Amino acid sequence: MKNYITRLIKVAIALALTTSSVSQAATSLSKAQTQPNIVLFFADDMGWSSRTLRDPVYETPNIDKIALDGLEFENAYIPTPTCSPSRATLLTGLHPARIGMPRHIPQTKEFGFDKYGRTETSHNLWAKDPAQVPSVNWLDTEYVTYAEALKQQGYYNMFVGKWHLGHEGYHPIDQGFDKEIGASNWGHPHSYYPPYFKHSEVYKEVKDRYLTDQLTDDAVAFINTYDQAKPFMLSMWYYAIHTPFQGRKDLVKHFEQKGLTGNYAQHAALVSGIDESIGRVRAALAEKGLDKNTVIIFLSDQGGIFENKPFHGGKMVDTLYEGGARVPFIISWPGVTKAGTTNKSLVQSTDLFPTLVELAGGDPSQYHNLDGVSLLTTIKQNDTLLRGEPLYGYRAYQDLYASVREGDWKLLAYRSGTIKLYNIKRDIGEKNDVSKQHPRIVAKLSKKLVAWEKDMQLQQYSGVQ
Repeated sequence: MKNYITRLIKVAIALALTTSSVSQAATSLSKAQTQPNIVLFFADDMGWSSRTLRDPVYETPNIDKIALDGLEFENAYIPTPTCSPSRATLLTGLHPARIGMPRHIPQTKEFGFDKYGRTETSHNLWAKDPAQVPSVNWLDTEYVTYAEALKQQGYYNMFVGKWHLGHEGYHPIDQGFDKEIGASNWGHPHSYYPPYFKHSEVYKEVKDRYLTDQLTDDAVAFINTYDQAKPFMLSMWYYAIHTPFQGRKDLVKHFEQKGLTGNYAQHAALVSGIDESIGRVRAALAEKGLDKNTVIIFLSDQGGIFENKPFHGGKMVDTLYEGGARVPFIISWPGVTKAGTTNKSLVQSTDLFPTLVELAGGDPSQYHNLDGVSLLTTIKQNDTLLRGEPLYGYRAYQDLYASVREGDWKLLAYRSGTIKLYNIKRDIGEKNDVSKQHPRIVAKLSKKLVAWEKDMQLQQYSGVQ
């Protein structure tokens, strides 16, 4: 840990030194701009505890630096923790259940997709889903995305990385982004070394660059060359840490020398690859003189595939438990967030859309049916957010399909009719089902779930109706 702290101090010094080399023109542009720039780092499959400050097996000084600079929401959830739905919610502020996307977009032949990851079939069904809930195969362009909302506030929107919300015609440039880089039809790469994707022209010219580094090169180039007199939002959506387990070779060797083996060494290397990328992007912002007027956001799309201590569950098993649904969510806003603060409010990724809109100077209330609420006041004052309603989780893969989190209580509902109840404050590992001891709480939360399912038009698939 001593070596890690030394490394973290070096990261802070490096960022400070790059700031001193700011060009006068860039500084003037930053001072003249009243709206902040926004950089959203969105990791794939990064569990809540996959960073040094929570597990010293990882090396993440740059991710930890965001937390040390800003505010971390310790109770942040993904409403449908899986690839495509998590992204749809981030973009729209709508629960995936409302969009009709309770599963990821499968992109295989058995679901009607061609070798290029395209389909004309609007929905898919999952054989192991006992309720046979249909799930859409793309995010329809009728939905308003945060890119479109921020464009109304004068922002330029750059997208870099993983999309997984549909093929051509539904890509970022079709959903309000001004430019996209690295966005393929695929939900994960064939390899993190070229060629990255099968049957794709994306990065086809790249011969030997590691994928995370290539995406970072393009993000840094965007920052270095940006010369417009309006704020920008950079959406940096990583393909990592999703499989294949293939970290950068030098990082894998480093973790093997530390004693990790097999996929554990690969996983730690994938995490470090993201961490290095974040450091490079933040250094580029500092060198351009933009760091003091840029909001940094870090978030993951769901829990990791390995242990997510101290929680139970993850990407592959019991995903609506804390280990699959709770994610890191950190915001650093110079001059606004107080360094090193935490907030215990119950928040969800549905909240990002209205937060971004208000942060940019817009009015979230003009967007109808939002399932999230703006966190702007909470971010500025670090007070407790009073939502007025529970957080709902929903998936359509197996028997466990829904969750209701209200206060310290969390209800889990199964298609077969099983109900479980946990007190998260007392039982963070969700080891003790107390449903039989608290029938009134079960009844209250079940009633709310029934009403929510009707609102989402999902009552015909319910396990609690």
